[in-house]
Amino acid sequence: MGLPALEFSDCCLDSPHFRETLKSHEAELDKTNKFIKELIKDGKSLISALKNLSSAKRKFADSLNEFKFQCIGDAETDDEMCIAKSLQEFATVLRNLEDERIRMIENASDVLITPLEKFRKEQIGAAKEAKKKYDKETEKYCGILEKHLNLSSKKKESQLQEADSQVDLVRQHFYEVSLEYVFKVQEVQERKMFEFVEPLLAFLQGLFTFYHHGYELAKDFSDFKMQLTISIQNTRNRFEGTRSEVESLMKKMKENPLEHKTISPYTMEGYLYVQEKRHFGTSWVKHYCTYQRDSKQITMVPFDQKSGGKGGEDESVTLKSCTRRKTDSIEKRFCFDVEAVDRPGVITMQALSEEDRRLWMEAMDGREPVYNSNKDSQSEGTAQLDSIGFSIIRKCIHAVETRGINEQGLYRIVGVNSRVQKLLSVLMDPKTASETETDICAEWEIKTITSALKTYLRMLPGPLMMYQFQRSFIKAAKLENQESRVSEIHSLVHRLPEKNRQMLQLLMNHLAKYAGA
Repeated sequence: MGLPALEFSDCCLDSPHFRETLKSHEAELDKTNKFIKELIKDGKSLISALKNLSSAKRKFADSLNEFKFQCIGDAETDDEMCIAKSLQEFATVLRNLEDERIRMIENASDVLITPLEKFRKEQIGAAKEAKKKYDKETEKYCGILEKHLNLSSKKKESQLQEADSQVDLVRQHFYEVSLEYVFKVQEVQERKMFEFVEPLLAFLQGLFTFYHHGYELAKDFSDFKMQLTISIQNTRNRFEGTRSEVESLMKKMKENPLEHKTISPYTMEGYLYVQEKRHFGTSWVKHYCTYQRDSKQITMVPFDQKSGGKGGEDESVTLKSCTRRKTDSIEKRFCFDVEAVDRPGVITMQALSEEDRRLWMEAMDGREPVYNSNKDSQSEGTAQLDSIGFSIIRKCIHAVETRGINEQGLYRIVGVNSRVQKLLSVLMDPKTASETETDICAEWEIKTITSALKTYLRMLPGPLMMYQFQRSFIKAAKLENQESRVSEIHSLVHRLPEKNRQMLQLLMNHLAKYAGA
């Protein structure tokens, strides 16, 4: 089994599996680096110690025989097998010369030592420098992210927006550094296939001319040498042919990482901070979480990117419900609550951003928090697409169209939260819901009514256009041909449940009137 392949798309998630794969490549480079240093040392001893040539040659041959190439992927090509076999072939040739005294050719150092040192310093050394930069950016990103997530939601909106922008910039830079590091590791792994083996081949070829039986030995070796030369050239050609394509892919990943994300077996995955209760308070522990919608299974792996190690045992629970956490109910931002079937209590989680929280809630079919003006009451109403729900929306629309259709920023300017909650409480009361459709008093401001309408729609168990059709609607909206775009959206709308379609029609007719006002 060879080394697992490194994928550019994995840089975005930066999952524990990706880190383990990266570690295996780093270990292979370290092993190669140590081997090259040892090989250079042995080569110098062979050149300078003519009297002890036999023992030095045996050690050199043994070193070659013990090293095994690790190629990327599960299957090796004929060229890779030939190259991997080459070190053992070289060792065999050297063993045959064990009792022969030789003299090192005058330019042996230029043929063997210099290229190996150049490869180790320029290629492996560059990879190590890239690793230092990657580790530094990882620590910087995680530190800034933790500091950012600890920002109080009470701060000014402008300060929060500025902080969000700063984190986005650091995240993008970390992602670019990650891509560049993966690219460099891949490049060195490929280069060693020819830049490492080729000097050895040239060194042996030089030795043959000085051996007492060099001619016969070279004659016996010529068939494999020809096969190996072709394999090296083939490997080099493939490398040169694909390097520009790989570099182009890396640039595309930098420009639009989400477009090239790997298809995941999970509905959603990524890092979340989970609130854990301690004896003297609570703490927030970073976990890598996965969620599978079909089985409703949530898996939480405590993992610290900075140390690259797990912080405890994995935990899996079955999702019962997911609810967005009210902003004024917790000090931290981007929080939501999860209830599990097989675990008592509520699990409070913190996403990495508002967009990240939205994606997690969509994946888990999350609900908006239920609002009620009576804070002490535990019997809160729920928003539904029932007769009361349609009555509330119609009342709001009627009030807007009769009293506020010409107001500037009609749905942009928000009402006072306490007034919005009070209006919703009145509208959702079954006693008042049976009154006439137009019964919203003039005392209620238009901005309060429009905010109540939007809030009620957010409180529904799911969006009107439904999570399962979300990607289909987005794909249809991007169609360039207008006729195809309208036809596809029309088809999707008619796949919605009847109540969703009726409510959507009610809202679209209202928005059309507002747009034409």
